[in-house]
This record gives sequence, C-alpha cells and structure tokens, in this order.
Amino acid sequence: MEAALLRCGAPFRRVVASTWEPGPALDELLRVNPLGQIPTLQFEDGQVLTESAAILIHLGLAFPTSGLLPTDVAGRAQVLRGLVYIASNCYAAIGVNDYPERWLPSATESEQMRLRQGARDRLHQLWEVFADQFPAPADFYAGARPGALDLLAAVVSRWSGTRAHLQAHRPGLASLLARIDDDPEFRTLFLTHWPARAAG
Repeated sequence: MEAALLRCGAPFRRVVASTWEPGPALDELLRVNPLGQIPTLQFEDGQVLTESAAILIHLGLAFPTSGLLPTDVAGRAQVLRGLVYIASNCYAAIGVNDYPERWLPSATESEQMRLRQGARDRLHQLWEVFADQFPAPADFYAGARPGALDLLAAVVSRWSGTRAHLQAHRPGLASLLARIDDDPEFRTLFLTHWPARAAG
C-alpha cells in the first residue's frame, strides 16, 4: 500500500511491524487492528482501514487523478473484481499455507505439511484462474501505468512459489508482473522491500 500512497501524494507515517517481532511497533498495530494485519491504514481522525483491497479502492476513489482505478465504468468494475478476487481467494490460501496450525491446531507436523501443500496447490490453481479471467494487457491493468490491481498482484504473487509457477504455466501474467516490478515509479520501492527480488 506504500506504493499506492506514494502515487497519491498522500503524506503518511510508515510503521514497520510484524506479528513475529514483538515490540512497540507490533503493540501499536494491535491497538488499531487486533488481527495484526499488514497493511493497516489509520487516518488522522483515528479511523482505521484494513484489508488491502479496501485500502486500494479507497485511495483510488479518494484520489481519482492518481490512476489507481480506471476512469471508465466498465474498466473500473473489472479492476474492483480483480482486487476482491485476489484478496478473498489468494490471500486466504496464503494464510493457510503460512499458518496451518490455525486450521489444524492439534495436527502432527506431517498433517500440517499436507495442509500446507494442499493450500499451495490451491493457490497456484487460483492464480491460473486469475490469469485466464484477467488476461495480461499490453501495458497494465490500469492503462498506461500500473494501478491498484497491478500493485496488489505484484505483491501477493511473491508468496508460496507463485511467480515460478506462473512462469511455467501462465507466462503472460508472469511477464506482466515482471514489468510492474521494473516500472521506474516503483522499482526502487520494491527492491527496498524485496532486495533479492525473491518471487518464491
């Protein structure tokens, strides 16, 4: 979401927190979002906005000249559909893969590994469906430059071996994701968060 905020020119304070690193930053995050989800956006008036898709949609609507969302009704509808698709399907599978103990708390390590593998297989299938339902355009989903759907796809596809799977099974989408990574507007930011450009 940092990329979207930069695109909008909105001032913000960045707090680096993670659920596996106890400390003041995590405490601050949990005060506004008990689930500890990242990203979480808090406004000056204290209002809290969570869920990546919701944040991107809000920013796109609040800053209509940002280019995060298409201006035409049909194009915007498909981008909103894509944002919700990734959030409700791909994010969910990643959650199972990363935290199998939340779904099988008393399972053996072997059982949890089976669950993780199943979640990863399902995730890759969901990305194949995404690629088929949202064919990679010649430029970007938002038009001439990356927008909300491009940014969310570029970030969420970095988990659980998705990029390698897409390279083998949906090279068109893999190529689009690489173009988003290399876009001059966001390349430095992406390299800051993923120095090795890990896409596993």
